[in-house]
Amino acid sequence: AENMYFFSDLALTLNEPEERVAPTDSRLRPDQRLMESGRWDEANVEKQRLEEKQRAVRRRREAEAVEALEEGKDYEGYIPLWFERKVDAVTGELICVYKGGYWEAKDKQDWSLCPNIF
Repeated sequence: AENMYFFSDLALTLNEPEERVAPTDSRLRPDQRLMESGRWDEANVEKQRLEEKQRAVRRRREAEAVEALEEGKDYEGYIPLWFERKVDAVTGELICVYKGGYWEAKDKQDWSLCPNIF
């Protein structure tokens, strides 16, 4: 660890690839993998592509919300798969609480509910 910028062993292994994870796992980011292999120019191009893809999804959701509002319909927006927002009883702050499903999907290797984010 002392040869790697004095990061702890834990910090050095946090981004290690793992098999059988959700296709949305951040360790699978293609720009990150390119950067880690020293392919900086390709990594930057890929990062720009991913960011534009995220912006396009956000714009689409915003347009759907406006359309629903204009039609007098309810619009739920994005609903996370594995977490739900709740108010912490002690602090009163909005927190994300695991709602289940990830480990079952991992056991079955059924990632059909995961969006294509990369």
